[in-house]
Amino acid sequence: MSFVLVHGAGMGADCWHRLAPLLDGEVCAVDLPGRDSRSDVDLRSVTLTDCEQAIVQDVDAAGLSDIVLVAHSFAGVSVSRVMPALASRLRHVVFLSAVVPDDGARVIDQIDPGVRGVAEACIHDGIYHQDRAGAEAMLCNDLGVDDTAWTLDQVVDDCAALLTEPVDLSGLATPVSRTYVRLTKNHCYPPELQEHSSRIVGGDTVFLSAGHMAMVSVPGDVAALVNRLQHDVPAAADDHPVSLGAPHASREARVADQAG
Repeated sequence: MSFVLVHGAGMGADCWHRLAPLLDGEVCAVDLPGRDSRSDVDLRSVTLTDCEQAIVQDVDAAGLSDIVLVAHSFAGVSVSRVMPALASRLRHVVFLSAVVPDDGARVIDQIDPGVRGVAEACIHDGIYHQDRAGAEAMLCNDLGVDDTAWTLDQVVDDCAALLTEPVDLSGLATPVSRTYVRLTKNHCYPPELQEHSSRIVGGDTVFLSAGHMAMVSVPGDVAALVNRLQHDVPAAADDHPVSLGAPHASREARVADQAG
């Protein structure tokens, strides 16, 4: 069993630091282009195809199989793209409060209007740059002082063009089991938008009592959920029919409040 973790916008692989040791298998935390291990890439040039290729490259380099693939926040649109290429190696895909807009739409159009204004104000010369105050308001509403400081230290610049590039969700038709995790305290990606994304993704839905950075605030709860999926039986070809943008039936389990 292995776990591939893909960060959201304005973050790098280090954001998974507290979760990774709690997972029951080999862990690969991906750095998307333009940061940390891929800092040689010009941020302004990064596309969703580049993000897709980076994920596949890291999986290939590590020789991973039997993968639980976890997409946080913005990673919803890049992980959707890799599902066909990795299908034979995937056990389950977890969309952790992932941004998944309608097919062909832009991510900037699928965020809360208040947050959108903050995000647009962070764009300068092709770079998406969050100052600490703005990042704290969006990401840290449920975090204590120490966790907030640690999270803000993880924030990095990102490519502004990724927010406005039309998304390709055709990969969601890949017959792979998937779960959407709705974070009930998330101010950055509020409940109604998470519900919309979960219906596009299909599969199962669970609820976790946490804000946007659940891997920081409740890493044990996230690990318990993700580890449990290693026992999941991969979907048959017709288990998760996807009609992009249409509602899907899902088995909803309210796990967060039960956990604590």
